[in-house]
Amino acid sequence: MIKKTKYTLYACIAALLVGLNACYSQQTTQKDAAKLNTPITVGAARLSQYLPFLQNKKMALVVNQTSVVNQTHLVDTLLTYNIKIQKIFAPEHGFRGTADAGEKINSTKDSKTGLPLLSLYGKDKKPSAEQLADVEVVIFDIQDVGARFYTYISTMHYVMEACAENNKTFIVLDRPNPNGHYVDGMVLQPDCQSFVGMHPIPVVHGLTVGELAKMINGEKWLANEKQCNLTVVTCENYTHNTPYSLPIKPSPNLPNDRSIALYPSLCFFEGTVVSVGRGTDFPFQVIGYPDYPKKDFSFTPVSKEGAKNPPHLNQLCYGTDYRQSNVGTSNFSLAPLIHYYQTAPNKTAFFNDFFTKLAGTKQLRQQIEAGKTEEEIRATWQQDLEKYKQLRAKYLLYP
Repeated sequence: MIKKTKYTLYACIAALLVGLNACYSQQTTQKDAAKLNTPITVGAARLSQYLPFLQNKKMALVVNQTSVVNQTHLVDTLLTYNIKIQKIFAPEHGFRGTADAGEKINSTKDSKTGLPLLSLYGKDKKPSAEQLADVEVVIFDIQDVGARFYTYISTMHYVMEACAENNKTFIVLDRPNPNGHYVDGMVLQPDCQSFVGMHPIPVVHGLTVGELAKMINGEKWLANEKQCNLTVVTCENYTHNTPYSLPIKPSPNLPNDRSIALYPSLCFFEGTVVSVGRGTDFPFQVIGYPDYPKKDFSFTPVSKEGAKNPPHLNQLCYGTDYRQSNVGTSNFSLAPLIHYYQTAPNKTAFFNDFFTKLAGTKQLRQQIEAGKTEEEIRATWQQDLEKYKQLRAKYLLYP
């Protein structure tokens, strides 16, 4: 009788614990769901977090067309608060975001505000001491897409370096990473560093620009291991698993969510004979070239804003339409690249010199040319990727 009562008591406790656990799980799920449904507030929109610091200080902005607060450009917003903006620095694609990839950006004046516009894309990628002489604070507010070769983060690196060398405060107004929910790809090797890959991070790095700025600073990746005086104004209601649709296209050839999701996988084709659809209405959603053997899908690149002289201009290209496909939309995939190399009629002309810069390693091209499968190639970067994930965890600002 005593034994039976004892077991009954245990059963009651177990049932109670199961019930409490279920209740907690339900509350947690509801909490997560509520978080996902709560609008994200980007760093730039959290004016109370940084406006007091800017009062009576002379400042410069690193901004483009994505630097918007409640449908008003950050420059115009700050001017309404009488913030002393001395100048604007513009990255690749320019202040208005309409220039071609790789197109030289000239320094000029903003037609609306009359502020000096200084290019950080072309001959001078880093602000000079003279350009920062009349500045106390530099603000960076640009939407990134989470791929190592997207050059806005290279611009951020050089501006951080200039601030460190000239004792200027650097503030990042953070924005969500639309590809921030995963980490994948080969880690850049030091001998392959370039403006399309400056840091030892994987292709899909899983960081916001604020988190990456903390990593650059913390790991002393700036020249001479300097560190800048860094502040990050974080986003509200954002996690790395929060879906985020960009309200403004971040560059001319990433017009929508699908192109942004496919970009990490398809950008490698920029280092080959294959077009990524520049000069069409669906860049980074289709790929192809005139000699592709299959002829069931085609497109013709033409000259247009943001793609004035695209690869295979006015030539009929045959290839693949990814607009309705799941390939590469939620993960990083080498399958398209491997397939196109294997089916290329002229394999010796398939790659160009830009490919290794995009890959961040000489090994990838060698592996593809040797006929390695995606699984075999992936196995070679896992150790470096795991080390990076451990490093990334130190700098995360969001769950």
